[in-house]
Amino acid sequence: MKKIIVACGAGIATSTVAIQKLKAEFEKRGLLNQISFTQCTVAELAGKADGHDMIITTAQFSQKLDIPVLSGLPFITGMGIDKLMDEIIEKLGM
Repeated sequence: MKKIIVACGAGIATSTVAIQKLKAEFEKRGLLNQISFTQCTVAELAGKADGHDMIITTAQFSQKLDIPVLSGLPFITGMGIDKLMDEIIEKLGM
């Protein structure tokens, strides 16, 4: 099971949209049952990163962590989702 943290400024609005889009995209690829999601604010990321495989954020985050951090803005704008999903799947080794 791969674990992804999805974060935004307040931990509510855009991260919820991103998770819904991520779930739909993983389901289309038959991989949804291999993923779990944690939702939080950007401020909480450093404390919650342990035990997760990837961070996807819709807000600015420049802190260096030991796991990949990707911009989730394509899930908000609707542009570049396929390219981002390919990158997510590749970095997760799925």
